[in-house]
Amino acid sequence: MPSQLANRGCQVTTEQTDARIVNALNAVAARKNVTDVYFVACGGSYAHMLSSQYIVEREAKKIVGSALNSAEFKARAPKRLGENSIVITCSHSGTTPETVEAVKIAREAGALTISLTHELGSPLDRASEFTVSYVHSPMTMSPLHSAAVLARLAFGILKVREENAKADAFNKCLAALPALVDDHIANRRAKFSEFAEAHKRAAVIYTMASGANFGVAYSYAICILQEMQWIHSAAIHAGEYFHGPFEVTDFDVPFIQLMGVGPSRPMDERALAFAAKYSRRMTVLDAKELGANSFPENVSEYIAPLIFTPVLRAYADKLAEAKGHPLTVRRYMWKMNY
Repeated sequence: MPSQLANRGCQVTTEQTDARIVNALNAVAARKNVTDVYFVACGGSYAHMLSSQYIVEREAKKIVGSALNSAEFKARAPKRLGENSIVITCSHSGTTPETVEAVKIAREAGALTISLTHELGSPLDRASEFTVSYVHSPMTMSPLHSAAVLARLAFGILKVREENAKADAFNKCLAALPALVDDHIANRRAKFSEFAEAHKRAAVIYTMASGANFGVAYSYAICILQEMQWIHSAAIHAGEYFHGPFEVTDFDVPFIQLMGVGPSRPMDERALAFAAKYSRRMTVLDAKELGANSFPENVSEYIAPLIFTPVLRAYADKLAEAKGHPLTVRRYMWKMNY
């Protein structure tokens, strides 16, 4: 029987997703040359792209990785875009107009297009040469979740084009994530409640991270805090904290700080040392404490974002409950013309 994961009334099988990824990577391998990988999306989908773009920038010998908002991709019209390019897009609904248009632009330029969407048969699926569907279950993580699929594609491209040896190790690590994440969420329920009670009336909450985890901080700021909870927020890069943002630090200003395990960790530690000295409202999630160090050192920094994402969503669920503001409530999105 095909292995399956529940997916809001539909089922995504491991075999189908694996086959779609393999087909896309075979097409990448068949290209005469690959010089660029563009990760293109909007909102939370774009935020997921940042960790995968980080993988390419860290690991590629010759390939350049770029992450762009879909509208910016169209406006910027990269001169390098062409037959040596891979364009990876993502839209949960598959209907995001800017992203669908980005795929059309990429194909007209001769680029190979690979898309992720939760809705097969959507405009994005129809516009793309290759499409991979994924599981949507925000408080879990598996090799079939969108962020994991994006990372698998990033490492897969590096394997077939540059013989990068980390792809297999990374994929092996993904198999351990479902149980690891479930355990951490089950064991942190008291922390979720404490955070919710302490922040249910907060007017502003900043997030801060660096390296592979910055995309997670960015997603939490714009998608969870701003969009879903109507809380003022901004994602601060830990390396940028001392170049302006640290001036907003005060005893009553809340921060959510993500501590990574890769070469960017010293930036996180420096920012945390200062912020914790002057703010009494620091919520710190450390990838070491969440089990990232249990994975091989050469891939653990890339696993960390996949642990942070569902754990942070559990914090969000409890915050929404404490505020009496469901995560599904919107003021403008899907309700007005924009």
